[in-house]
Amino acid sequence: MANSGIYWIDVTFNWAVIALYEVAGWFNITYEEINVWLFCIAWPLFTLVLLFWAASMCRQNRQLRRLVHAER
Repeated sequence: MANSGIYWIDVTFNWAVIALYEVAGWFNITYEEINVWLFCIAWPLFTLVLLFWAASMCRQNRQLRRLVHAER
């Protein structure tokens, strides 16, 4: 599998590939399909959700700061 010459990178990559093959087998799909689901669909969606959540937390923080400053 991996052959970068850096041991810990090769071990990590090989472990991840084996894990993806296992999970793909559980869902009766191929390694390529699980890669598409994870890295082209799930990860970008998760990133967008986190960005919107972070923006919401920033807005709430700003509102709380205004409220605290208004009470002083």
